[in-house]
Amino acid sequence: MPHTIMILALMALTACSAGQDTGERDTDLRQLRNTTGAPEEFSIVPNKPLATPDTLSGLPQPTPGGANRTDQTPLRDAVAVLGGEPSRLDPQAGIGAGDQALVARASRFGRQPGIRQELAVADQDFRERKSLFNWRLFKQDTYDSAYRRESLDAYRTLDAARRAGALTPSAPPQQ
Repeated sequence: MPHTIMILALMALTACSAGQDTGERDTDLRQLRNTTGAPEEFSIVPNKPLATPDTLSGLPQPTPGGANRTDQTPLRDAVAVLGGEPSRLDPQAGIGAGDQALVARASRFGRQPGIRQELAVADQDFRERKSLFNWRLFKQDTYDSAYRRESLDAYRTLDAARRAGALTPSAPPQQ
């Protein structure tokens, strides 16, 4: 009899874990830190190809600790490939003429220099207050549980828009 109960309990536990991934949201995209210890494939930047200049006399004098023609500059390279000016990335250069109107419009009501850090601290405090315990028996998405009341129900919003007469695209059936 005790063996039967243990077998039934193991079967129930197995059945619970087998259907665990259905209906769950993929939260891995919110976790931006690599905690696995594996190499980060997006941080690997291929080396620039070595090239021999036409004349060796035109090369600059080597400067220890200075920049090299083959140094990695992925942000500048991406801006150049997309048709931008890499010199605008230099914070000492100021705002380029083409971007001044955009910056003026975006900051017309003022701007706060440390807003990103301030919001990150406020968000962390909010999530800690919403968390009843700091330990979890099962893996849980703290962001999802803290902001559950602020999230929108897509199908309820879609139904409200349709009742109001708005033209809406089709949506997949609700699961």
